[in-house]
Amino acid sequence: MKKVAIQLHLWLGLISGLVVFIVALTGSLLVFREELEPLTDPRFFMVSPPAAGHRQSLDALVETISTTFPDKKISRVIRESAADRTVVVELKQSKKAKDILAVALNPYTGEIVATRQEQDAFFPTVLRLHRYLCLGETGKVITGISCSLFLIIMLTGLVLWWPNRKNCSQRFRIKWNASAKRLTWDVHAVVGFYVLPFIFLIAATGLIWSYKWVNNLLFLAFDGKPQVKREAPVNLSAAGMTTMGRLERVYVQTNQRLPHPGRFTLIFPETDSLSLTVSKVDETAAVSNVVDMLYFDYRTGQSTGQQLYSETTRGFKARRLIFPIHTGSLLGWPTKLIALLVAILTTTLPLTGFYIWWGKRNKPKRVVRRSMQTRTHMSVS
Repeated sequence: MKKVAIQLHLWLGLISGLVVFIVALTGSLLVFREELEPLTDPRFFMVSPPAAGHRQSLDALVETISTTFPDKKISRVIRESAADRTVVVELKQSKKAKDILAVALNPYTGEIVATRQEQDAFFPTVLRLHRYLCLGETGKVITGISCSLFLIIMLTGLVLWWPNRKNCSQRFRIKWNASAKRLTWDVHAVVGFYVLPFIFLIAATGLIWSYKWVNNLLFLAFDGKPQVKREAPVNLSAAGMTTMGRLERVYVQTNQRLPHPGRFTLIFPETDSLSLTVSKVDETAAVSNVVDMLYFDYRTGQSTGQQLYSETTRGFKARRLIFPIHTGSLLGWPTKLIALLVAILTTTLPLTGFYIWWGKRNKPKRVVRRSMQTRTHMSVS
C-alpha cells in the first residue's frame, strides 16, 4: 500500500505542484480581501461623510451615471452600510460578462470620484488567477483537475506520514537542529499533517466552482433534487409606465423589511420586462454569507416577490455556507486567521516536496564494494 502511495504522491505532486502553489498563494491574498481592498484603493472605496450626513437618492446617482456613460448599460449598484463608503455602480461595456467598468460615487455629493476596469484591478486579477490562472475556461479545467489531484495527494501523504512505534514522536514535531535534508522532510511531513484537515476541506469545497456535477450533488444530498435556477419575476406594471424615484423607494422598502445592517446590491435585469433583484447581506447573522433576496417592479418599484434566507431549502443554505468555509470567513476574524495561516503553510508543501524529490534524483550513486570473496579470488588469480 505504501509503495502505491509513494508513486501516487510523487507523480501527482509533480503534475499539480505549481498550480497548487499558485492557488494557495493567491488564496492567502484573498482571505482578507474585504478588509484590505478599501485600504489599497481608498480613493475608489472611501469618502469623508459630512456632518449632516444626508445621502443623495439612488435615482440621482444612477441618473448621473446614465448621463455620463450613455452608451453603457448599468448592471448593478452596490451600497455598503458604513457611512464612509462610496456607492459603486457597475456598467457592462460589451456582451462579455467580465468586461465591467466600475464607477465609484460620493453618495453625499453625487460626484464621480473614481473609475476602474474591474478585470484590471488587483484583487479581481488575483481572484481570476486563483480560479482560472487568468486562462479562462482552459485555466478552470486545469485548476479543477489540480484540485482533484491535490485531494488524492493529501490522502496518500497521510498514508506515508502514518507513524509506527519507533518514529511516533518524530511525526508530530520538527527537528529544527537537524540536517537540511531531515529538516526539509520534517517541514513537508509535519506541516502537511497539521494543515491537512483544513486544506482538505478548503480544496474539497473548491470543487463546487470547478464542476457543476459537484454543485448538483450538494443539492441532491440536502434537497433530493438538483439546484433550481432562480430568476427574477415578471413586472406587474404595463410597458411604458415609469414612476419617479422608484430606485430610492426600493432602497427604503428593503431597509424597512430587512432592518439589519449589511451590503445592499441592486441588480438590473437583462430586459425591462423582468423585476429588479435586491440582495442584502445580514451582518448580524451568526455565520457569514447570509443573504436575503427581494424583487421589485422595474418601472414602479412595487414589490413583486421575495426569497428570504430563512425560507430557502436546506440545499440552498448548505450552498451558501460553501463560500465562507472555502474562504475562512465563516465565523469572521478567527476563522480568517486560520485560513490565512493554512494557505501560507500550504505554499511550502509543493516547494519542500519538489526539493525532496530533486535531492533524491540527483543523489550521487554509491560505489558498491566488492565482496571479500571476490577480492580474494582476484588476488589469487
